[in-house]
Amino acid sequence: MNKTDRRTCSLVRPSGSYHGKQGLSYFEGVSAQSVGSCGICMHVVTIPPGARAKAHLHESHETALYVISGEAVTWYGDRLEHMAVTRAGDMFYIPAGVPHLPANVSDAPCTAVIARTDANEQESVVLLPELDGLVPR
Repeated sequence: MNKTDRRTCSLVRPSGSYHGKQGLSYFEGVSAQSVGSCGICMHVVTIPPGARAKAHLHESHETALYVISGEAVTWYGDRLEHMAVTRAGDMFYIPAGVPHLPANVSDAPCTAVIARTDANEQESVVLLPELDGLVPR
């Protein structure tokens, strides 16, 4: 390996956010776009009380999250027929290709760290509008 081939560590101090296809705002984090990562993306999301994402899946990419504060409900499955409640301190895993829809049905914000095996923040997001109506508002 010569000097031009060296990889380096990168410090990310999120200073901005972006609006994802899923309908939520994410704080910029580790991604191909921010640090040149090849196989992982990590962000912070805060879901305001009463807010929810659009039904979606991530093609060929796994997702893991760690809830820092608050509580969220995630409906998941082919018809969003399953539901999990995640609270501060919980970790949640979503396999690649599994439809899901997270929502905050509480009165307090829910903040979580999200990691995906897709280094390109939004590339693998597939919206599933036909499933949005299956989850109560």
